[in-house]
Amino acid sequence: MTEADPNLNELSAPEPLLRLQDQDRARLAEALQELLAHGSLLGLESGQSALYNWCRQNFEWLRETAALAGLDVALLHEERMVQAIPRVGSMVLHLRQDATLIWLALWYAGDVRWRDEGETQAFLTVAELNALLKDQLLPDAVGQISRGRLREILRQAARFNLVRFQPAEPFEDSGIEVLPAIRRVVPFRELAEWTESVSAFKRGEVVAVSSTEEEVES
Repeated sequence: MTEADPNLNELSAPEPLLRLQDQDRARLAEALQELLAHGSLLGLESGQSALYNWCRQNFEWLRETAALAGLDVALLHEERMVQAIPRVGSMVLHLRQDATLIWLALWYAGDVRWRDEGETQAFLTVAELNALLKDQLLPDAVGQISRGRLREILRQAARFNLVRFQPAEPFEDSGIEVLPAIRRVVPFRELAEWTESVSAFKRGEVVAVSSTEEEVES
């Protein structure tokens, strides 16, 4: 048996990474989990206002910790939102083609309501979304996306806090509210950039969006 190295006994435990009270540590963990799962945290949503206020008051803690996970975070107080933007390519969402088409249409619908019509909220129905796809994007694509697949895409967008989706019967009457988070996930500064991305989409090029999960092409 070899003699134990006495120097090992002198090693002290490392200092805690974050010197936080248990309550603050729990809040920080909750905020990071929300950002990783949904891409943003909405202070106007029921049940999230207290967490949003904590993030606002302790934003530097959140920012530094999120950076360790490969995320930039933005505090958008006018919209009462904290949004995460991936810093590494492995966290960028690569959508299937039909989902890309729908997200482009949702961005356009929101931009028209907010910028052109001066509305504070952007509402449309599934029927209006289908009309937008036919008139502004790819007429040949409408009809190729089944109701079930469109419902799946809208639920995915809702999971990432890009829309609020209220299913109804008939399905075409389902309600969609486009949320401001889509401006950063599909980050066009103006309609000209959107138009160029639509052209790239028509040419079969990749249109990348920011998120914290990945949907694999099936």
